[in-house]
Amino acid sequence: MKSRKRPARKAARATPKKRVLRQAPKRAAKTGRTKSARSGAYADFMVQAYAMENDARDRYTEFADQMEVHNNREVAQLFRKLARIEGLHAERIVKEMGWRKPPSAAEAWMWRQSEAPESVPSSGELHYLMQPYHALELALQCEQRAASFFTGITRSTAPADVKRIAKAMAADERDHVRLIQDWMRKVEKPHAGWDIDLDPPTYSE
Repeated sequence: MKSRKRPARKAARATPKKRVLRQAPKRAAKTGRTKSARSGAYADFMVQAYAMENDARDRYTEFADQMEVHNNREVAQLFRKLARIEGLHAERIVKEMGWRKPPSAAEAWMWRQSEAPESVPSSGELHYLMQPYHALELALQCEQRAASFFTGITRSTAPADVKRIAKAMAADERDHVRLIQDWMRKVEKPHAGWDIDLDPPTYSE
């Protein structure tokens, strides 16, 4: 008998999948458009904020150098750490604003007082035997002034965008205040007579 060939089965066609048209994700608004929507007062404010951070960084660096001259290395290291923190804040503002070149000091000084709110005293006001506690005390006063300054902006008649960033910066400064207060709890308070030097330095003209 002849074997009957079974008819070849046709390959089952795969049911074509329906193409689901996915909605393209919305792109975030370009930074340039956001910046253009900001008020001119916002840019002025950020220039001032940059100047505050930059000035504080320079002063702390100056303090560190001064303390190293007097071999007060512990306080010098603390001032350098504070200088780094302020420098990072300044860099963050430059990045946020997209500045190719940071503003000059002349552009920034729009304060009612002679110096920026976060400005620290000149090195001539430091005692060469000052303790880490004193350095932190000084930094605490600067951060408190800065926090008060930014809080004052939030209560002023400044544009809404300026108030928003001022509110964020005030919160940052309050965080710095708490950080410094934590450091102060861990540092030994200066003993009586800390500024007495039995072998004071002599300066030759």
